[in-house]
Parts: sequence; structure tokens; C-alpha cells
Amino acid sequence: MADEETDAGDRSPVQSVDRALTILEILARTGDAGLGEIADELGVHKSTVSRTVAALAAHDLVEQTEARGPLRLGAGILRLAGATTARLDLVQEARPVCRVLAEQTGETVNVAVMAGHTALYVDQALGPSTITSYNWVGQHIPLHATSNGRVLLGGLAPAERPEAWGELTAFTPHTVTQPAELERLVTLAKERGYAVVRDELDIGLTAMAAPVHNAHGELIASISLSGPSFRMDPERERELLAPLRTAATDVSARLGWHG
Repeated sequence: MADEETDAGDRSPVQSVDRALTILEILARTGDAGLGEIADELGVHKSTVSRTVAALAAHDLVEQTEARGPLRLGAGILRLAGATTARLDLVQEARPVCRVLAEQTGETVNVAVMAGHTALYVDQALGPSTITSYNWVGQHIPLHATSNGRVLLGGLAPAERPEAWGELTAFTPHTVTQPAELERLVTLAKERGYAVVRDELDIGLTAMAAPVHNAHGELIASISLSGPSFRMDPERERELLAPLRTAATDVSARLGWHG
């Protein structure tokens, strides 16, 4: 086992994170373990393990059933795993629906979820009319200047929305940057069940989105159709609205919602 002097020089944030993750892996493998056992496996002093465990316990990732007793994984792990599983379920259930929608409409279909102050694309399907094959999966987009973002904002209470959308950056001359106007548009999108945004994130890009709900009726994602503005004029938008909303309803039903 390393002595205190060796441990004292180990102050790298990366090393601390690595040690914390290793502790979680040890507990996942063994079921439970004492501080001494973990320290021996890591090759560090017991006090170092104690400090790291205290940080993990503060986030419910590790728990101790009794004083000086063995450690085990905490309920916080289930919370994180549940969030990951929910996102994987969303993608799995949405993918076939999105592929049909893309084929049916010829446009690009994206699925997005709220991720901090942005919307995160988690899946994409390309239609035969798609001009670009750029993969948006994993990309973050602003909430205020996108149809997906405005639909997702509708899942929050009005008092929570300004903090969520953050700074209202103007990406084009058409971007809505007035809080009152944005709030009006988010409320309108929630009432209508869809949002349309034209030329606000990029000139020449129009997108429309509809909400996806989970089995509890909570708004957890949005599905969007996007394409060049010259093709997605108001008449085309009206044609696309019905298949878009049907797809969003189908995904919600596959997740257990029948509202």
C-alpha cells in the first residue's frame, strides 16, 4: 500500500475521477467491500479512499449500510442507469417510425431531447429528397431558435423556461431574441401541439417539430422534419403537419402513452 507521502502528491483531477470510477467498478464487481479492501486494490492510503467515497456518497452513488460497515453501490446509480435506459428506449422505439416518416415525406427527421440549456439530437433518418447527408446525432442545438427546442421548452413550467433557454443569441436576422415573444411562441407551440421555425438558426433552413410523451404523459422528446426553406413553404408545411403529428403520437404510444 502507498504511504501518505506518496498519496499527497496525487492531486490530479483526472486521477481523482479515475479513482472514483474504479471504486464504482470494484463495488459493481464485488457487491460490497470495505475501505481497506478498496485501498489495497487501488494501492492508495485508506484515508484517500475515504475522501473519494465521501464525494461519491454525497451524490448517492455509494452507500454504507452501517457505521464502519462495507460499502456498496447507492441508489444514485439506478437514477443514472434509468436515464440512460429511457433514452435508449426512446431511440429504439422512435427509429422505425422516423424511417417511415422520412421515406413518406422525403425530408430529414430528427429526434431531440432536453440536455441542459440545449436540445440534443439522439437519432436521425434521412429522406430521399435530403440535400445533405450530415449526421446531426450527438449535436447540441439552441432551444430558442429551433422547432425542437420550442417544443421541449413547452414541457417546462413558464417560470422555468427563461433559465432553460439562457442567452438569446441571434443566429440570423430572423432569430427571436425577445423573451416575451419567445414565451408567446413556446406557449403557442404547446397549445397547437407543434412548432415551426423558419430561417432562425440558419438562413434557408425550416423545421417543424411535435412532442413525444412517455407512459406518464410527460413531454420527454420532440420529433422534427427539416428541409430547405424554398421547399418547405407554408403550403408544404400544412401537408407535412399531419404525418409529423401522427409519427409523434405513434412514438408516444410505443412508449406507453395513449393520451
